[in-house]
Amino acid sequence: MSEGRVLSRKSDEGVSIAAVTGAAMPLNGPQTAAVPGSEIYGQQGQAEKARLGPGVRGRSVALSMLPWGAGMLFLALWQLRVFHWIFSLESYQLPVPSAIAASIQENANMLFRYAMYSGTEMLGGFLLGSLLGALAAAGASFFPTSGRAAVTVLSALNAVPIVALAPIMNNWFGDGIWSRIAVVTVITMAAMAVSLFKGLTSIQPQYSDLLSGLAASRMQFFWKLRLPHALPSLFAGLKINMSTSIIGAIVGEFFIASQGLGYLLSDQIRLANMPLAWSCIVIAAALGIVLYEAVVLAEKRLIPWNRARTDH
Repeated sequence: MSEGRVLSRKSDEGVSIAAVTGAAMPLNGPQTAAVPGSEIYGQQGQAEKARLGPGVRGRSVALSMLPWGAGMLFLALWQLRVFHWIFSLESYQLPVPSAIAASIQENANMLFRYAMYSGTEMLGGFLLGSLLGALAAAGASFFPTSGRAAVTVLSALNAVPIVALAPIMNNWFGDGIWSRIAVVTVITMAAMAVSLFKGLTSIQPQYSDLLSGLAASRMQFFWKLRLPHALPSLFAGLKINMSTSIIGAIVGEFFIASQGLGYLLSDQIRLANMPLAWSCIVIAAALGIVLYEAVVLAEKRLIPWNRARTDH
């Protein structure tokens, strides 16, 4: 075969390959493999991301707004007396939201003063009970076998009804604010002890073996391994306690008390002033939600790694 025919054949092959792949292919020198349509695929991928981006963001916004929409629908059905029709209730039994809002506006000063009083009882018992429960769990973690039995006995305090505990605390501490703080302390101490003790003792064996191999002391074992590992359990106990502390404070005020949201609630129910009674319920719920969200915010700031893991 002549040299001219060989070059002509190579030229034809190069043109045909270039026509198939859509890329220029040199006849001489080292040849590089080209990914078919790689530039086109890259541009299509970017265009697809740009096209799906607003849709993904839109769905995220819609999901975040769903609870608000459900709440607004609930209030609208309540205001339109749909629940009154379903459960055969009268307006004096279940005031509509507009009547409750008007009552809150008319009694704003008194409600604010009583909310601060109940909030003091709630926060005081929450902090004291959480601290005592954390100390009990920390001490029990140094002796896991006997400590588990002690925490089990301590958890029995959760079985005591608040309505039975409140009169006893009133008898011990009088009718002042300390009796309600004592009630909240008792019901929050056990929950914190159980939750934190579980976090302190549920350590994976390889981590324990590593620190044991490094001849770590008990205190080093606690500060370097147990406590960081138990931080999620600590905040879980705090969130449980924040939810239950408002219950303890309000129920404790049903007994001997002269102020507070629980006292005002029971007094207005006896007087059949239901809009003001429901105002106390709304204010207590709002107070509990705000303080609970404060604990959640502290958890996000102090242990963001745990929040990122649980969000998936």
